[in-house]
Amino acid sequence: MGKIKIVCDSSAGLTEEEIKKYDITVVPLTVMIDGTVYVERETITNDQFPELMKNAKSLPKTSQPPIGRFVDAFNKLGEDGSEVLCVNMMESISGTVHAAEQAAGMTKTKVTVYDSQTTDRGMAFQIIEAAKVIENGGSVEDAIERMKYVLAHSKLYLAIDNLDNLVAGGRVSKFAGALSNLLNIKLMLQVYGGQIHIIMKGRGKKALHKEWNRILDEMKNGPKVMGAGISHVEGDSEVNRLLTKIKEFEPNLDIVVRETVPIIATHTGLGACCLLYYTE
Repeated sequence: MGKIKIVCDSSAGLTEEEIKKYDITVVPLTVMIDGTVYVERETITNDQFPELMKNAKSLPKTSQPPIGRFVDAFNKLGEDGSEVLCVNMMESISGTVHAAEQAAGMTKTKVTVYDSQTTDRGMAFQIIEAAKVIENGGSVEDAIERMKYVLAHSKLYLAIDNLDNLVAGGRVSKFAGALSNLLNIKLMLQVYGGQIHIIMKGRGKKALHKEWNRILDEMKNGPKVMGAGISHVEGDSEVNRLLTKIKEFEPNLDIVVRETVPIIATHTGLGACCLLYYTE
């Protein structure tokens, strides 16, 4: 008898243990560095990417998975009559969800494609909760309802240390980028409503730390935190600062710390640091 199986793209911040425990199929994104194409989780790791990006002649180019990779995954998982729930990163930063939708129309397997409206560990929170619902006999609809609940109770904050990659990627004009770097401008971004929003612009680390302190006070005084993660791009000093402060008020919280995936690192640049958590 078939069951419900979960597929996601490789931007999801799942640990290897979680992928194995919940039997999740991961379809990889790709990144091209100076003409060489690397496949996430296959020919490049998150930890290897920042050094390659630093030494690249130009900004790496990221790509959504080929439609055929999704079709192959859907076909294989549906061989025993199972249906598939495919969870993808938010549409505003990648066309991956549309590649999955096209693939869903090219397979005999029953596939439901879902836009998580987030990415990285925030996406992982949703997938894990969906997997638990399915384990307990829930339907795809039940799993999606749970993911929507988790999203509504999730926060994703991202500190940008320098604007070089945003400028190179065309997301900030060169004039604005040059001026901002000259003035040592830092950005704090927040993801909500499936979009990236700038919530703070300030000069230097002091401005960032002030904003982080505000965010941590919100986390401390809000509803009970159920899960948390810190993702970064060679942002160890900022990661350690956040960890120390969070442990002061959440000493038993298990926080997944990781170098983020190449597709996100390419846009955020070196030194970026992201806090993701969800609450009751």
